[in-house]
Amino acid sequence: MRSTILDRLLAISSLLHEDTQRSFAGTTLTEPRVHLLWVLLHSGPSPQRVLAEALGSTPRNISALVDGLEATGYVYRAPNPGDRRAVLVTLTDEASRMMSRMREDHARLSELLLQAVDPQDRGVFERGIDAVLARLNALVSGEEVTYRDIEWEEK
Repeated sequence: MRSTILDRLLAISSLLHEDTQRSFAGTTLTEPRVHLLWVLLHSGPSPQRVLAEALGSTPRNISALVDGLEATGYVYRAPNPGDRRAVLVTLTDEASRMMSRMREDHARLSELLLQAVDPQDRGVFERGIDAVLARLNALVSGEEVTYRDIEWEEK
């Protein structure tokens, strides 16, 4: 049986997840923690409210993520000069260095993956990936497919 595009996209997703898990093995880092660090790398010091919006999470969840990252030396909280009631979450120097390396590794992996595509096909490939991503975003935000109604139905 020939695999569908969805099958191959799921396989890619699974491989990327596996690679991420392997990269963080033996550390205190998790995907949600790294996502927060990634946002800080790109946006700079940010209030927790902004981080919650960027991660599509609740303020309470962000508080727990920041607590864990602060306890392990990745971030610190500092007063927000623009709002005395808020604090800014900021990368530590060590975390900034690590995230810079992670950005380099990210760019290198992106380039290695793109090398698998013939140079003359790369523009079409990238437009195709963008189109699939846009369609998936629209589908995921617009409908909910669920199997709750058929799982373990009472007989």
